[in-house]
Amino acid sequence: MTVTDNGPETLSARALWYDGRGGVELREELLARPDPREPLVRTLFSGVSRGTERLVCGGRVPESEWRRMRAPRQEGEFPGPVKYGYAAVGRVEAGPPDLTGRMVFCLNPHQDAFSAPASTLHPLPAGLPPRRAVLAANMETALNAVWDSGAGPCDRAVVVGGGPVGLLTAALLSRLPGVEVTVVDVDERRRALAESLGAGFAEPGDAPRDADVVFHASATAAGLATALAAAGEEATVVEMSWHGVDDVAVPLGRAFHARRLKLVSSQVGQVAPSRRPRWSTRRRLGAALALLAADNRYDLLLDTEILFDDAPSALPDALAPGAQGLAVVLRYP
Repeated sequence: MTVTDNGPETLSARALWYDGRGGVELREELLARPDPREPLVRTLFSGVSRGTERLVCGGRVPESEWRRMRAPRQEGEFPGPVKYGYAAVGRVEAGPPDLTGRMVFCLNPHQDAFSAPASTLHPLPAGLPPRRAVLAANMETALNAVWDSGAGPCDRAVVVGGGPVGLLTAALLSRLPGVEVTVVDVDERRRALAESLGAGFAEPGDAPRDADVVFHASATAAGLATALAAAGEEATVVEMSWHGVDDVAVPLGRAFHARRLKLVSSQVGQVAPSRRPRWSTRRRLGAALALLAADNRYDLLLDTEILFDDAPSALPDALAPGAQGLAVVLRYP
């Protein structure tokens, strides 16, 4: 056990910190012994958000977004060093009897043990393996984007960018009756995975045209251009990528105005306007967990696993531009 008892008032744990210059370190810290009513969680897995945490690791969060990009229970300040992360899954080792022993998801930085208010913990639904549950934040993002798009039965949908969020979005769209969805990506190796999740696949040069709704999740200017080109007359293009400090060229010439396209941003920080009067973020996260429990094909997205002890040496390579693989999961001792 990495949490050690240091006396009657404190426990020690290890947390992952990004230095803001591309480096990663593990720091030992003291935890105040939680109130008996506050759960103590032993982390089993945590998910790394490759796009966001690549920017955090390199100190590339724009100053204008420092407040909005703070993760729950983050320590330190941007550009770094910061203790970051928001997809932890673990077992409650102490606290309220109704939670003790249960597997839970929590928006918490990468840390091998932590205490958190019971209201921030989400018990895993029956049948959801703890490792798969680290995709909950990604699934929330995908669900919110589908709501933002207004996609409906029998639509023709295109998802540009076959990373974890793009593939989860395609998987949700494929469940809508009659929807034809195509994932567009430069990596032919994503074809089998897209098809296994119920979507078609195309490389950018062969991307469909005249789509009813398009989702852009590649975080590249070329991908956004492909997304706009795939949209049909008066279609909606949902921009899901976050580019950090980078400015991205948007091709608004040619037929963009003549086709009356709609370019809509989607961001998971708030529930989509169409659901906001009735849905809380807690209800949305519960729905994301339930969706993950319903389909074991989502395990295929977790193709890069790093031991927590090895994170300082292995995680920077996994976050480097052009690194192979999809979703990164940290496994704790």
